[in-house]
Amino acid sequence: MRCAILLLLNCLLASPTLGQTGPAGTPKFRVGLLGFGARAGIDFTGDDQVVFGSTLDLGDLYTDRLRMRASGELGIGADANTYVVGAELTYRFVADTMFSVPYVGGGLALYSQEECGDAVGCPALWPQFVLGFEINLRAPVRWVVEYHAQDGFSHHRLLLGLTTRRER
Repeated sequence: MRCAILLLLNCLLASPTLGQTGPAGTPKFRVGLLGFGARAGIDFTGDDQVVFGSTLDLGDLYTDRLRMRASGELGIGADANTYVVGAELTYRFVADTMFSVPYVGGGLALYSQEECGDAVGCPALWPQFVLGFEINLRAPVRWVVEYHAQDGFSHHRLLLGLTTRRER
């Protein structure tokens, strides 16, 4: 896990073109609140939890298809409520102008739960895997279907919701 963190930091911080512009003045690195989303779903790893989550679209790296985002999820039910806050990079396979936009990504998340001090392995830093797609509803609003695998694929969440993206 340390290697993944170091690799991510190296890619983000050590690039010689960070903050420079590309052809025709297009930014290679854009940061800001570019969109947000809200979603709900289930954790189907036997935890019997209903999950509510949100995302913040925080920027683009080199292209508008490689995006940085923050995410948060609240799992309610089972033995204890769970909390997951993460940072992710997602890659979109097609342009936002398409009807359906599939994407894949990953990142790191901080996991906690109620009475965390009494639980084994809590809090914890979990690797995350994201697989999803957006369907254009009406610009800039989109439906989103997303699968989150957390903690080395030991936790599985399926989420449905809405997301937005600010136009350039």
